[in-house]
Amino acid sequence: MGTPKPRILPWLVSQLDLGQLEGVAWVNESRTRFRIPWKHGLRQDAQEEDFRIFQAWAEATGAYVPGRDTPDLPTWKRNFRSALNRKDGLCLAEDRSKDPHDPHKIYEFVNSGVGDFSQPDTSPDTNGGGSTSDTQENILDELLGNMVLAPLPDPGPPSLAVAPQPLRSPSLDSPSPFPNLEPSENPLKRLLVPGEEWEFEVTAFYRGRQVFQQTISCPEGLRLVGSEVGDRTLPGWPITLPDPGMSLTDRGVMSYVRHVLSSLGGGLALRRAGQRLWAQRLGHCHTYWAVSEELLNSGHGPDGEVPKDKEGGVFDLGPFIVDLITFTEGSGRSPRYALWFCVGESWPQDQPWTKRLVMVKVVPTCLRALVEIARVGGASSLENTVDLHISNSHPLSLTSDQYKAYLQDLVEDMDFQGPGET
Repeated sequence: MGTPKPRILPWLVSQLDLGQLEGVAWVNESRTRFRIPWKHGLRQDAQEEDFRIFQAWAEATGAYVPGRDTPDLPTWKRNFRSALNRKDGLCLAEDRSKDPHDPHKIYEFVNSGVGDFSQPDTSPDTNGGGSTSDTQENILDELLGNMVLAPLPDPGPPSLAVAPQPLRSPSLDSPSPFPNLEPSENPLKRLLVPGEEWEFEVTAFYRGRQVFQQTISCPEGLRLVGSEVGDRTLPGWPITLPDPGMSLTDRGVMSYVRHVLSSLGGGLALRRAGQRLWAQRLGHCHTYWAVSEELLNSGHGPDGEVPKDKEGGVFDLGPFIVDLITFTEGSGRSPRYALWFCVGESWPQDQPWTKRLVMVKVVPTCLRALVEIARVGGASSLENTVDLHISNSHPLSLTSDQYKAYLQDLVEDMDFQGPGET
């Protein structure tokens, strides 16, 4: 015999009445409004209690059995959100998920209040895998999880709030709010697709003089090398740094630069995996790195040294998107995305970087485009166009509300992934 699968609203009302889950509570005496904690897993103060409601729903539906299944916090949260968004009698009243002290969302029953939720669903759960209707419901949840990003209908200040209208299936009578996209597609999620190639702009400097610049898309990453003669079996597309004799006149400096280039060996490798960039040195040249502004300021210390025997993380898209959302709201600085590498010497922390023999800057062009649309048009323009420079992608025409909503949805998909995870 299968176990009945509970319905989200009666189950949630029972949790609200019990009051045993942290932050889950009614907010008015008529029991028509309630709050749900909505803290992003990327926050440093995130605790297990902040996500207990999502785990509890996963356990109630049988999607997660403690001790048997591997915890999957992003899926729990997405499924919980999708289940609520499917209910016509419920809407999102206030989105306070960006509150720095108490991030949460407030939902409201829009019909006759709580209503009669005494009867659970009776669809059986067979063979431990759920019924056909359950499977279809799970698929629908996944699809609808990406369809909550409608722009707010009334003009006003840009907001990250999700549209409070109940979701309905798209029809021919009502055109899609995003004419260039399928309703369920968030174009920014292409940044996370493994098969998509990021485009990189690589610029090299010898003693502060720009001697090389190339823009390249490479599915297996890239390798900065000092000679065209190298091991072609190593991963990554080789990018040969030019001989200093083509641009420098000081013979002493030329000699030192050539020594650094010859010590690169297999090269300095950089590749993308998911939402992160990883670097590794394959030669004898010690290399230090930092994520800094477009123009590297003196006094900025290195973020780390590129390891030799293993890959080391040098960039995480998750915190970048969080900072970008804050920046679009006018309450933070522009997020950093330019990777700087100091090759063969210690990091120029206490002197100008232009004194170093070999400095290389690597810019993911899609991240620069995201910052530019936020800087130039995000909060003030009605429409902006951004080309993410991802393979098979097209320029996107987005309003500021659509843009920020897509960013919010993207960070929720990465919500519980820490910087060290793959």
